[in-house]
Amino acid sequence: MKCLRRGEDLADIHGKPTVFISYSHKDEAWKDRFKPHLKMLEQLDQLVIWDDRKIDAGDTWYPELKEAMDSASVAVCLISPDYLSSDFCVKEEVPYLLEKREEGALSVIPILIRPCYYKAVSWLKAIQMLPDDDKSVSANYKDDWDTPFEKAAELIFKKLYPPILKQVSTGSISVSRAGVSPVSRGISRIGIEQKITEIIIGPAVKVDIDRLPVTGAELFGRQKELELLDNAWNEGKLNAVSFVAWGGVGKSTLINKWLETMKVDNYRGAQRVFGWSFYSQGTSEKATSADLFIKDALEWFGDQNPNEGSPWDKGQRLADLVKKEKTLLILDGIEPLQAAHDFENGKIKDPALSVLLGELFKENPGLLIITTREDIPELNVDGVAAIQKNLEQISPEAGRALFRTAGVRGTDKELEDASVALGNQALALRLLGSFLYGEEGHAISHAAKIPLCENIPLNEGRHPRRVIAAFENRFGNGPEVEFLRILGLFDRPAEEGAIKALLSGKTISNLTKNLRKLSSEGQKDLLTNLRDLNLIAKASRHDGGKIDSHPLLREHFGEQLKTTYPNAWREGNSRLYEYFKTQAPELPETIEEMMPLFYAIAHGCAAGKHQEVYDEIHRKRIRRGNYFIADRLGAIGYDLACLSYFFDVLWHTPSAALTGATKALLLNLAGAYLSSIGRHREAIEPLNAALDWAIAQKKWNNAVAASTNILESILSLGATERAVDHAIEGVLFADKSESIFDKIVSRSAYAHALHQTGCLSEAERIFIEAEEIQRKYQPDCPYLYAGQGFHFCSLLLEKGNYDEVLKRAGKSLELTSQGDAPIVNIALDNLSLGRGYLHKVLHERLLDYSEAVRNLNGAIEGLRKAGQQSYLVLGLLARAELYRITKAFSKARHDLDEAMTIATRGGMGLHKADCHLEYARLYLAEGDKEKAKEHLSIAKKMIGEMGYHRRDKDVKEIEEILSL
Repeated sequence: MKCLRRGEDLADIHGKPTVFISYSHKDEAWKDRFKPHLKMLEQLDQLVIWDDRKIDAGDTWYPELKEAMDSASVAVCLISPDYLSSDFCVKEEVPYLLEKREEGALSVIPILIRPCYYKAVSWLKAIQMLPDDDKSVSANYKDDWDTPFEKAAELIFKKLYPPILKQVSTGSISVSRAGVSPVSRGISRIGIEQKITEIIIGPAVKVDIDRLPVTGAELFGRQKELELLDNAWNEGKLNAVSFVAWGGVGKSTLINKWLETMKVDNYRGAQRVFGWSFYSQGTSEKATSADLFIKDALEWFGDQNPNEGSPWDKGQRLADLVKKEKTLLILDGIEPLQAAHDFENGKIKDPALSVLLGELFKENPGLLIITTREDIPELNVDGVAAIQKNLEQISPEAGRALFRTAGVRGTDKELEDASVALGNQALALRLLGSFLYGEEGHAISHAAKIPLCENIPLNEGRHPRRVIAAFENRFGNGPEVEFLRILGLFDRPAEEGAIKALLSGKTISNLTKNLRKLSSEGQKDLLTNLRDLNLIAKASRHDGGKIDSHPLLREHFGEQLKTTYPNAWREGNSRLYEYFKTQAPELPETIEEMMPLFYAIAHGCAAGKHQEVYDEIHRKRIRRGNYFIADRLGAIGYDLACLSYFFDVLWHTPSAALTGATKALLLNLAGAYLSSIGRHREAIEPLNAALDWAIAQKKWNNAVAASTNILESILSLGATERAVDHAIEGVLFADKSESIFDKIVSRSAYAHALHQTGCLSEAERIFIEAEEIQRKYQPDCPYLYAGQGFHFCSLLLEKGNYDEVLKRAGKSLELTSQGDAPIVNIALDNLSLGRGYLHKVLHERLLDYSEAVRNLNGAIEGLRKAGQQSYLVLGLLARAELYRITKAFSKARHDLDEAMTIATRGGMGLHKADCHLEYARLYLAEGDKEKAKEHLSIAKKMIGEMGYHRRDKDVKEIEEILSL
């Protein structure tokens, strides 16, 4: 028998398609009964039949078998108990046949020869079984074997020579409309017109999974995980499933394989299927934000204003949209959005994504599937119907099967031992299979030549990187290695345009020298070869203009460039910086338009051009000298990601290449952003660093800003005594500063901190002092305004001076409404007015709540738009109080629940205590004293621990009511 070269098959030799018969030798009699139906077609020169009896006694059996499978257009699997219990059939032949089927090069037709419970086998569930209706040839066609075999032969012929499909109604049938190809997906063509009709009239499913990564075709040893996903979807008892594992274990491949089976079944009742990979944006914390995902998902799910609202609002709206219909949502590779700090390791740090996941963890009519390298602590709490499964490495037996499908030769033990030596890690084994195919004889023994990489930790890809290094040694310093190094410049898929920009300039030593010598066709051939070797991914379904590879490969060559060839690293990134900064409008108006500038920042900073990048890109084109990206686009997450590139040690040490003033600004800005999205603990670190710098440089205005921001974060966390200390320090800095504004802000902050500790008289005295300073230098503004005025009004309301509050807030609102005041200032004036009118109605026993309702609704609407979470809690608490008083208890509970959710996720200790106090009052109004006692007990404990003595009076009032 002639041995075939790689890429050549029997069809090339015979000029006819080949049918491969896979069977257990215990069913050979059945094979012999089936073959005559194909033999007739073979004699008519319509096809070639192949089974393992064609292997000559002297041939090396496995390579010949593999070559036959390579050549086949159709594979017939004769299913029986013996077939499904055969290690060779199930672990060697079937995986390879399914891989060919996935590539669209093969149709697989199973025929149930003898009865068995084949439905327990996942791959058989995804393929139409012959005969129909769960019948078997031996049991249901005892005296008429020819009938089912004739139907199978007809099906094979139609697969090899597909007829033009008939119209089923009017117009032409489009198989792609149904999302299923009968040839590539193995759907039965028996009664083809009826089958197509069934597919088309079935329920429409809205699907977008093209952003998920293109993965390897092989999946071995994951039967339990596939069954877990099947059960999670079919039973509907779980809201979420998270797979946790290192890179290269095969998380994404597992999800893609399961989605294939779901697609064949028209997604089993799902109404919408949406997938997103955060690896498409980058793999590091510095490169990734959930903003683009949230925006695109909101649009896809039907939100009319995806750019509006705070991150928390957007996350909540998206969760509500997802839960409207039975949805399968897949989020791949979310670890860049998980915190790395010890005290909250793994916590979802992006606010919009945190809200979305939190809502879906609690309630979800569909299923959320996550892959990540880190445990998600939010999944390990009571009341969450979810499973978090750590993926073990595949078994040695599965590794052996993977090697077999790659054409690697060796005994079973040799292949299994090699799998163990590579940690049974799927990516490493797949790469090794490709590597060994290039070695003489494809023998596993060549694996012994691959050097160890003990200096690389296991969780950073030691085993896959061993094989990547082996490929590197084979290629030498040729164009293959240069191309892989180019991919190492990116922490995301590489754009073809960017690669062309790298190659079009002057030669970069160790990066473009050999690539530039290749013709256009040569570069295409190189790309094809690297794809065949599994070193880069197949073309993306979503964006064919990008070239992707496994993150571990990018990291390997990126680190190599940075450490071994630093000049090439800098020059390559510098060239990419110049390319990307020209790909956006000068002043982008949307996130999509701004994306190239984000990339420009990443590459420019990698090239060491930090100050230039900040001045020319971040300050001028992204922030626009103020806060355009945050205030206008609501993309705080993206700007925070941009800022991270300017830090040598994240949120603590800005790049040494920056000026001192720029460092201070970036530290303050990072702290403010972190605080605004509820990451108060992280915010304190850069703010402290900014304060240290300001003190050292005697930049007292910067010191006031940092100290005030620290005060706000500390208060949010509930540390009132520390907040007072910082406030005093801020006043001292302000007195050294020449800024009148600093004196006003620092004293107001000090008064606000004192107010929380219960020192009302002293706090009022200092508020008045700040106001006198303002009145002297701003005679047109007799009252404190913005946050300072709001806090003063809060103190006055506690003292019962609601008329004074109405006068102050009314005057402030009159002034702010005339100019271009920030939304938050107008909202705070409305909040003060709403609370003032509520106090007035209660104390004067009036019946008209309309002014309170109008102002509180306006305040909450404005605070939502401004994204001011701390103030929003106060607005919701005020309106909950109004609803409680007017006996609209369900509305009160709705606002109160939202306030508690925001306070909890933001670590807002003072606000959480306020929420518990209001819960106690609400339960008392409803007549449930026991629940009221529970919440009062929690509030009282928190108030004592935090020194939040401003609320001692409230505790005493509720205790007195409970004692009646």
